Amino acid sequence: MAPRFTIARIDAFERMMPFAHPFRFGAVAVEAAAQAFVRAVIDLPGVGRVKGASAEMMMPKWFDKDPAKSPARTIDDLRASLLAAAGHFTGRGEADTAFGHHAAALARQTQWADGEGIARLAGNFGVALIDKAVLDALLSSLGIGLAEGLRTNAPGLDARLTPDLDAAEIADFLAGLTPSGEVALRHTVGLADAIEGPGSLAEEIAAAPLRYFKIKIGGDVTGDLARLRAIAALLDARVPDYAASLDANEQYDPPRLALLAATLQDDPALARFFSRLIHIEQPYDRRTTFEMPLDAAAIGVPVIIDEAEDSYDAFPRAVARGYRGVSSKSCKGLYKAVLNAARVARLNRRHGGGYLLTGEDLTCQPGLGVQQDTALVAALGLTHVERNGHHYVAGFGPAPEHEAQAFARAFPELYRVEAGKVRLDTRTATLPAARLVAGPGFAGGAAPDWAALTPLTTTFASQEIFA
Repeated sequence: MAPRFTIARIDAFERMMPFAHPFRFGAVAVEAAAQAFVRAVIDLPGVGRVKGASAEMMMPKWFDKDPAKSPARTIDDLRASLLAAAGHFTGRGEADTAFGHHAAALARQTQWADGEGIARLAGNFGVALIDKAVLDALLSSLGIGLAEGLRTNAPGLDARLTPDLDAAEIADFLAGLTPSGEVALRHTVGLADAIEGPGSLAEEIAAAPLRYFKIKIGGDVTGDLARLRAIAALLDARVPDYAASLDANEQYDPPRLALLAATLQDDPALARFFSRLIHIEQPYDRRTTFEMPLDAAAIGVPVIIDEAEDSYDAFPRAVARGYRGVSSKSCKGLYKAVLNAARVARLNRRHGGGYLLTGEDLTCQPGLGVQQDTALVAALGLTHVERNGHHYVAGFGPAPEHEAQAFARAFPELYRVEAGKVRLDTRTATLPAARLVAGPGFAGGAAPDWAALTPLTTTFASQEIFA
């Protein structure tokens, strides 16, 4: 039976992370962003008080792309989400399982976000971040890691939020999980990234044995196709056994997606590229995703949802519309990812395959962020994940050197020292995951220097960080 405990305290902090070069989110070029940190304290009977920790980047204009909201306002919404969620977790005062605490807090958080005019994806952020810290504390208290914790259902996952699954299906799925020993990097090719020349995709391919690629497309079919032809020519010539995904980030509509898909299938210059496509991610605006059926057969590649997944029922609703997959992202919720993986397994049993859960998270930073999300996808048996956050921040950024060194000592296989800074080691284009999922705890191994962080508030930093 899953352990029941109370949540004694949740503290939230942040650290501004200056970028080595701007990152483009749609029309916004981001030059720095805040990383949020959570420290949770639980009271487990027979053990006592145990701490856990987690971290996530607070990126503007992704959780909420409302054009009426400034980039700064969307980050303040994430801060408010985290502070509200902390109150919902600690204010309950009852003993429960980790998943029970999650379900109760999520219900209150959703009602709060709707009342505040905060997008549900942004509202979910605070719950998702706290869930990771609480689970870290629980697994640490039990002396086990994420793989064993899921296999034995230590969080107490049940079907209360997924009525399309039953308890036996969830238990069987968890018991049968086989973690991946390593996770390959899926390198993101941004809309502004050069294909050849200094700092280009060609240089990235020369520097590491990349095999997986995630390519952003922007909604201009002619421009996107021209860029894809250039990328395809490079990959065809330099990466014999590549696989790729396309990410539309809500920039397409049905007529343009149909034209893109038809050209990908018919253009000889894109024939091999089309055969190597894994999926197309979130083509339509999240607000219209469920309003129209998707012609999956005509598109010829599985289409998945990402930004549209703002609730537990989003994936089954998308499947009913013709979608064939959903993303796993720690910032959207680790329990949702696990239960969606169970749904994918069930769909593939019933339909003979064709459904998928994919690992997608661009902005994870070294330390807790990248370690916990990599552990999650590895525990679910995924073999590759989107990973580019290490490109935008120099190592651990402004974190104290002793903090970076502590994480490097905990997981020396993940990090290396370059130019005097501890950095994620991506030279093999893979991240070793066996010890991440083994624990104890949720892939932490070390903790941030809490005294070096700023207590989180909803007052936006005065410095200008958007171009």
